Amino acid sequence: MKKTLSIIALSIIGLGLVSCKKENKEVQGSDAVAIDSSAANNLPPADSTAAHVGEAAGTPAVAATPAPSNQPLTTVALSENSFDFGKVKKGDKVEHVYEITNTGTNPLVISEVKPGCGCTVPDFTKEPILPGKKGKITLHFDSSSFDGNVSKYADVFANVDKAPIKLTFTANIQP
Repeated sequence: MKKTLSIIALSIIGLGLVSCKKENKEVQGSDAVAIDSSAANNLPPADSTAAHVGEAAGTPAVAATPAPSNQPLTTVALSENSFDFGKVKKGDKVEHVYEITNTGTNPLVISEVKPGCGCTVPDFTKEPILPGKKGKITLHFDSSSFDGNVSKYADVFANVDKAPIKLTFTANIQP
């Protein structure tokens, strides 16, 4: 039984590492994105119970997605939701800053920025962003494990109606 569980665990870990190797997906986006959640400001908070995986088998429960924010909803505008690094030398570590503006009437709270794989590390404004003010979300990308064209993303969880907000970037990794 322990051997079977060990094999399953190693398989899952292996799949996670493989998914970070190379993704050739086409990225769509525009230069400016506005997200409106003002119509949902008076909705009651969603049920915070998340689906759990493996609970019956005695393994630790894993939440499928972050719990919704308890903050009042607001609206935001992004300077851009996608970025192209162009040609990047293999092994270089690059970063890009996405600017986010609170266009609503309540403070914007970014609770989490979740990258699609371990090669991308996020950094973001942790304190509430007041109405009319700007915050930053920085994505750091390590190109060491890639060749050719790659597309990556990160999901931004905040107190907006249409969360998560998807940020994407592309790069052409050169030897």
